[in-house]
Amino acid sequence: MLSVAAIVSFTALPQGKNERIFAAGIRNCVGLAVAPPSGTVRCSTNERDGLGDDVPPDYITVREGAFYGWPWYYIGANQDSRHPNARPDLKDRITVPDVLLQAHSASLGMTFYDGAQFPASYRGNIFAAEHGSWNRSKRTGYEVIRVIVESGVPTGEYGDFVTGFAIRDSEVWGRPVSVTVDKGGALLVSEDGSGTIWRVSYTGKSAQSR
Repeated sequence: MLSVAAIVSFTALPQGKNERIFAAGIRNCVGLAVAPPSGTVRCSTNERDGLGDDVPPDYITVREGAFYGWPWYYIGANQDSRHPNARPDLKDRITVPDVLLQAHSASLGMTFYDGAQFPASYRGNIFAAEHGSWNRSKRTGYEVIRVIVESGVPTGEYGDFVTGFAIRDSEVWGRPVSVTVDKGGALLVSEDGSGTIWRVSYTGKSAQSR
């Protein structure tokens, strides 16, 4: 497998034995999370800039042995215009990501929800922090999203979970960076716009009580 822009796995840490390429062609895997109890790995990725407001999407993915195209292609066999006719041998080898996000959302930290406070339908879903765009004519991101996962597999759907950090597309006071689940099952969100950690809790009927 190509080793460019790769996720590398090891055993016997911290010695770092048995190095191998887990997946490659991923421009910027910022958030890396492991799903309990399966051990499935997912990655929250910032895609490339300079191709326009809506191209290419950021994404959440990672399949062992996959190649995702960086720097020659994106979202399948779409060639980066800055690398014309480069590496045609790779065109049909590119894996399309599982969950496509709005371009330039700057998806950062992510976590799998394994708590018992939220409704049962949330368990195993992904929460991801969208830091927000800096290179897009109309802002996007600046929120926490919930990615739907069913039977351990993302459906490709996601929705807003925590919003309001950007006001009228002209003012931003919060930029989510990472998310985690506390011992009580609430979601903790860090953001570096105002330097705050938010705790999102649920007061209705919990998954544990069902």
